[in-house]
Order: sequence, then C-alpha cells, then structure tokens
Amino acid sequence: MRTTSTFICQAADQLKGFVGLNRKTDQYIVRFSEDAFGMDVADDGIIAASEFVWTPAADGTMTLNRERIQLLLDQNIDDRINLTEPLRVYMARRDLPEIVAVRQLVEG
Repeated sequence: MRTTSTFICQAADQLKGFVGLNRKTDQYIVRFSEDAFGMDVADDGIIAASEFVWTPAADGTMTLNRERIQLLLDQNIDDRINLTEPLRVYMARRDLPEIVAVRQLVEG
C-alpha cells in the first residue's frame, strides 16, 4: 500500500496518550492519563499526543513536526501510543519537506 500525506495525517490524528513538559528536567514525557503527570507538569501544559505533533505555521496552517514525532519515538512505546507505519515512513523520508496542512475540527 502506498503511503500518502493523507494517511500520514490520519496516523498523526490517531496518536494516543498525553504529552507534558516536565518543568524540573525540561523534558517532554508521555502518560496515558492527564491525571498521571504529578506536580512537575503544569495542568495547562498537558496536551494530547495527536495535537502535540502539530505546530503552528503561517496563515493558519500547521506543520507535522518531525522533531516532536521523534520525541514520541524515543519513548519506545510505539504500540501503546499507536505510532503506526505511515508515521514511520514520514520519519524515514527526510528528503521530503514536513507536511503543512490546514486542520479543522470535524464533528461527527
């Protein structure tokens, strides 16, 4: 099966867990419940992993940030966080620019 930017974006949106910046160590950590971070992560600094990998760009677009995906890969919890093959392909293809997209909330 061919990996397209659509599949990559869908895979990013299906990431599970939460990411928070540990203020003491200045490192991002991943947990599977918002309540599991403790005092070292500010409540307003906890973000869903599926949102964490997207960073604001110009004109209301967002970039699928390889550096942030790599932070998740470095945790070695791919199955638990649902980090799937399309994101691995995206990370392996450094010859291609990062994906920039307009993201909208879809209510279903």
